[in-house]
Amino acid sequence: MPEPCITPNTVQPLPLILAGPILRQVTAQHITLWLAVSQPLEGSVQVYQDDPLSSTLSETPFFSGDLATGEHIQIGQRAWIYQVTFQGEFPVDAPLSYQILTQQGDLTDELPHLLYDGESRIRFTINTRADYVMHGSCRNPHYPSKDSLVAADNKVGGQALHERPSLLVMSGDQIYADHVAGPMLDAIQQVIALLGLHGESFEKAHVDNSNALFAHPYNFYHRDKILPHYLEGGEEVFERVPRVANWLRRKVPVFSSRESNNHLITLSEFVAMYLLVWSPVLWRFVDSNKLQQLDFTWHGHTLAPQWQQVWKNEKPIIDEFVAGLPQVQRLLAHLPTYMIFDDHDVTDDWNLTVGWEQAAYGNPFSRRIIGNGLLSYWLFQGWGNAPENFDETFMARMQDFFSAPNRDRQDSLIDYLYRFEQWHYTVNTTPKMLVLDTRTRRWRSESKMNKPSGLMDWEALIEMHQGLIHEPAVIIVSAAPMFGVKFIEMLQRGMTWIGQPLLVDAENWMAHPGSANTLISIFTHTKTPTNFVILSGMCTIPSRMT
Repeated sequence: MPEPCITPNTVQPLPLILAGPILRQVTAQHITLWLAVSQPLEGSVQVYQDDPLSSTLSETPFFSGDLATGEHIQIGQRAWIYQVTFQGEFPVDAPLSYQILTQQGDLTDELPHLLYDGESRIRFTINTRADYVMHGSCRNPHYPSKDSLVAADNKVGGQALHERPSLLVMSGDQIYADHVAGPMLDAIQQVIALLGLHGESFEKAHVDNSNALFAHPYNFYHRDKILPHYLEGGEEVFERVPRVANWLRRKVPVFSSRESNNHLITLSEFVAMYLLVWSPVLWRFVDSNKLQQLDFTWHGHTLAPQWQQVWKNEKPIIDEFVAGLPQVQRLLAHLPTYMIFDDHDVTDDWNLTVGWEQAAYGNPFSRRIIGNGLLSYWLFQGWGNAPENFDETFMARMQDFFSAPNRDRQDSLIDYLYRFEQWHYTVNTTPKMLVLDTRTRRWRSESKMNKPSGLMDWEALIEMHQGLIHEPAVIIVSAAPMFGVKFIEMLQRGMTWIGQPLLVDAENWMAHPGSANTLISIFTHTKTPTNFVILSGMCTIPSRMT
């Protein structure tokens, strides 16, 4: 077992539950719960069927499942991720409730804020109809507006059980790995020490390992100088006058985000950020004023005055975000929740063009960072969407890495994840909900490297069509809008024409002729449903076509 990134704080006792429970995939045959915990779980989950005509809850569970049977992965010295899927015959469209009994007692005794007013257990429903779907995307902790998940919790808390949404779907950017506030990054690194999260070493990077990164003078607000670069320009004269070509070349950042000065890098940083945006628990152990009290000095380095002011501006926004996290944790415990990535879950413009891919995946350091984002996405989001997509081979690879992480195993696992093609999934409600992967199976441009790729390649689009045919109606979840605002698409087309698609996030379904024509053919096919709703993130443009 490698040493953790930072000397862990093993003296301070931790609560058992660090994040969760999050209610994930639910069907008539399966109930899936996700939790992050500080020690191996013991106990059971009890499910009750309650009387729909009475507010009195049943005293006797009709189902009890052993927590020890859940799949789990140790991600640090004091951190485990559990995903517990119970199989049985569960009532649908009926009031249910659950309680988790652990070695420390009832879950709701330890975390009473998980209950809405009047509840003694967490109540939910396995709905067969998706006629009321709660949808959101793009959650940035230091964006200067209210957290919409808090508003969603307020809404659900005021509804009777039968009035609540059938499910919650989040269509991308559940974290912003490429745009992180300074106070959040400091909290992340405190959590890494607190939990003893695993360290890692890097190849062909400005820093050799996690410890060197956290002690580096560029750790806060200057990570754009640490992130990988490549040489661009001069190719057209290189063959004839190589010395002149070298003068023409310039260093260009591999990552195109314009706000990458605190970009997450290590797997432990991605992990800690998820824990901090989904639960209030670990914030009780974070000293959010620590760096400021140290005059913004760490390892002998001092933050420049202008960045100290940025920190001070970000701090109250983060504090307000943290204040709403008990409600976020409560909402996710009650509503079946489904998620899919967009670019910021990993990095801005992820796989936007062939040129972007060649620069990013051809560099070992950026390849590792992107892989860390994808690996953390699976741990915290993808795993619970459709557990059946991750077979024994997949799980064995995960266990092999986390049981004894090192650089070679991490690179091997990341290579495997890059080849994996089952991030998309279906929720078998009425209407059926198809959740698309618009990031990892792209239709690459064959004409120019800087032209936007199609959001899905031909094979992925045909698979989508197979899921549509013969359905009377369908809900499609696409991180990028299928039918966007024409002015925005014209602007994107213009910037692509002058060779700058990265400046305007030129990602729309019409940007690539092959994928655009195939998509139109699918929607005009005689066996395609005549009624469908499209839920998209990014620009927050829902489309409904009938």
